[in-house]
Amino acid sequence: MSSSKPSATERDIERWVVTAARAADDKKAEDTVVLWVKDLLVITDAFVIASASNSRLVRTIAEEVEKQVKEIGGPAPRRIEGLTDGQWVLMDYGDFVVHVFLDETREYYALERLWSDAPALDWRAAQVEATS
Repeated sequence: MSSSKPSATERDIERWVVTAARAADDKKAEDTVVLWVKDLLVITDAFVIASASNSRLVRTIAEEVEKQVKEIGGPAPRRIEGLTDGQWVLMDYGDFVVHVFLDETREYYALERLWSDAPALDWRAAQVEATS
């Protein structure tokens, strides 16, 4: 029997992105959205995008996302960029990417506009299992 972790299913990924979105919301993130980009990108299935009014809160949101995804048995980020300056924290989980922006930085890069063809997931209404 192989000790490698099986590949994630779409249901797993949905559970993880909903958890990430709710974790961001728990820490007062603004305008949190989940976009399914899998039909537009080959490198990942979903983006979670959130923002905050100051760099300390950007870092706090990113830390809470990592904590809550881990608590439900989700993956650890493959890499995290931007924690030091708190303008744009990018958390690459492979199957999904979490972007936590400072408000002005989010407005400048406008990922939702760039990926406007991607369907959004109503993460607030999503019925996903809380445990793995």
